Amino acid sequence: MSDFRAEPSGRIGPKRQLGAWALPTLGLLVAIGGWWLTTSGLQLIHRAALSPPEDVLAAFLAAPDRLLEQTLATTQETVIGFLISTVAGVGIGLALAASRVIERMFLPLLVAVNAVPKIALAPLLVVIFGFGQKPILTMVFLLCFFPIVLATATGLASTPADLVELGRSLDASRWQAFRKVRFPGALPQIFVGLKVAMPLAAIGAVIGEFQAGQGGLGYEILQAFGSGDVPLGWAAVILVAVASILLYFALVLIERLALPWVRETTSAR
Repeated sequence: MSDFRAEPSGRIGPKRQLGAWALPTLGLLVAIGGWWLTTSGLQLIHRAALSPPEDVLAAFLAAPDRLLEQTLATTQETVIGFLISTVAGVGIGLALAASRVIERMFLPLLVAVNAVPKIALAPLLVVIFGFGQKPILTMVFLLCFFPIVLATATGLASTPADLVELGRSLDASRWQAFRKVRFPGALPQIFVGLKVAMPLAAIGAVIGEFQAGQGGLGYEILQAFGSGDVPLGWAAVILVAVASILLYFALVLIERLALPWVRETTSAR
């Protein structure tokens, strides 16, 4: 009979701690190795299209202060736009879940707005808001609010029937049932929508900077590729990816701290 020892609740074993860092690091090394092999080793892609890792690193080291400043600007726009989208998306999701009439009236319109290619609206946003943060934040909002709306409405609509019945049996008011049962039960689903929306927020910030930015990584990418400085452009692209990864896992950490009971009561890892 094998000696099975379960980890105490809330604790992560040494092997899982090692895997949490070792496996992503290994994946990163494999990706960089494939990148180098494609560009420098086998030369499958010309340097004019995809710079090798050493050229991109040299471009970053040539202007680290400027690139980090642009990264900070893009990250700030991403976070602000994401927070605006979260507040509006959760509010709209609550309204859709609260009333069948509102859902039937406005859900088709929300789907239609989400289906419009957002990049086609970018020049129009510049005409309406001018250059600066307003069109960029609007682009972030347009790209990432719909997953939050859908996740919120879905989470609130999927409250287990036995919990609803329990609230009724305890003579809970509608507000008490919402505050104690429906909204906490919907939070895992809401966080799913937030995690889908976070990378979209970064994409929206970069698209907005392409059209209306006077700084940020999107502006840096546009200027670098437009002037033929391909390594600098790829350095900015990689910084967008790094910022997105950090923001995503910051959101995952917030979820784990805010909803510890999810990991205790489900098979979530």
